[in-house]
Amino acid sequence: MNRDIYLDAAIAQAKKSRAEGGIPIGAVLVYDGQIIGLGHNMRVQTGSPIFHAEMAAVHNAGRQPASVYRRCTLYSTLSPCVMCSGMMRLYRIPRVVVGEDVNFQGPSHELRAEGIRVDVVNDEECIAMMREFIAKHPELWWEDIGEQR
Repeated sequence: MNRDIYLDAAIAQAKKSRAEGGIPIGAVLVYDGQIIGLGHNMRVQTGSPIFHAEMAAVHNAGRQPASVYRRCTLYSTLSPCVMCSGMMRLYRIPRVVVGEDVNFQGPSHELRAEGIRVDVVNDEECIAMMREFIAKHPELWWEDIGEQR
């Protein structure tokens, strides 16, 4: 089975984050079949509390008119958290493709209730990448999702 080229691009971003010592989550923003924004989780690398992969992908796409966001698909290697889901709702991004929601389940039900299409792939590479990271770095993981353990 061939994997989606956009999910592959998000996975490459996740691997980039991990190689930089960060959390292996990647995302891409796609507009009319073209990647307009690549991003990876950079909380560790930059010290930013909000630089999740999805936020980085939208940031790196630059300012766009509402008409662009409303024709985009956001690909993320992991189910988007509350913050990133809120950004999707704010800009009315109509679709998200989720690499996996086994290790973490964001508020997909809220996105669906807003009319956003959520396609969960549960790609084995995405699952394994996060599972390994969480096992090796639980403190960074819990910090990333705003939990205290």
